[in-house]
Amino acid sequence: MNLQIHLSANEHRNKKIVAIQFGYNTEIVNLLKQNFPVVWSQTKKCWWIARKDFDYQKFKEVFSIIAEIILPPQKQKDKSTEQILPVNYLEKLIRVRYSESTIKTYSKYFKDFQLVFTDHNLDELTPADINNYILGLIEKQKMSVSQQNQRINAIKFYYEKVLRKTKQFYQIDRPKKHRSLPKIISEQEILQMLTVTSKLKNKAVLATIYSAGLRRGELINLRKQDIWFHKNLLFIKAGKGKKDRTSILSESLAIVLKKYLERYKPNYYLFEGKNRVKYNPGTIVKIVINAGKLANVEKHVIPNGL
Repeated sequence: MNLQIHLSANEHRNKKIVAIQFGYNTEIVNLLKQNFPVVWSQTKKCWWIARKDFDYQKFKEVFSIIAEIILPPQKQKDKSTEQILPVNYLEKLIRVRYSESTIKTYSKYFKDFQLVFTDHNLDELTPADINNYILGLIEKQKMSVSQQNQRINAIKFYYEKVLRKTKQFYQIDRPKKHRSLPKIISEQEILQMLTVTSKLKNKAVLATIYSAGLRRGELINLRKQDIWFHKNLLFIKAGKGKKDRTSILSESLAIVLKKYLERYKPNYYLFEGKNRVKYNPGTIVKIVINAGKLANVEKHVIPNGL
């Protein structure tokens, strides 16, 4: 394999980044632009990604087939000592196409599980051992029902997907979820939120979520090329359930997006943060909550509520 991609920690304009250097290759450039929020630095003569947005596992998945990824010596050493997950756990999560968020959550929770049973053979643990582990967390950490189920799923994934043990081997108690009726936001309340939002970018965010019926993750992954003005459609790639779908691009939303694109001129993603990187999910939440407050909406407003 002749192609090499060199990764290194660096700083650019007081921002921690991962510098990406390689002999010019159009295939690598295209893959970078298609899969990552990369920015070209004219001063450093390299592409870079903000450290907080850099996903090494995804980077390796995209490029390891066509190029050798070279890490700084210290970085290579750190990665080997930090890697405490069982063989194939992380690779299996990636192969079955779990979301980046799920991979991060499962990895963290399974590492916590391993640390408790450092002196044990994980393959020999019983459901009772694991139930006692979960019970201990409930008593000490007062964790939520949602987190409890995520921790259970992270453990189940190891035994059922990585070790391929039968489900009968591993049946631990799950809490019952409290199911409450959603608080519906009226059309009038949403229109008021759009009216009181003065910043064009924030208005475009709200209008796109509401008009196209998008989830937060779908919104931040929208690319400029996904807005099909000629067909009055939005293309949502790998939405919920990893399925592609389309949504209607209404006439009013099209007007807002055209004004937004003309003024902000995003580079790749439809909505981008500083330095042209993918918009932060937390920023979307803040935009929606602030709009709800300005519009005097009494209900607690979140993106999915639109």
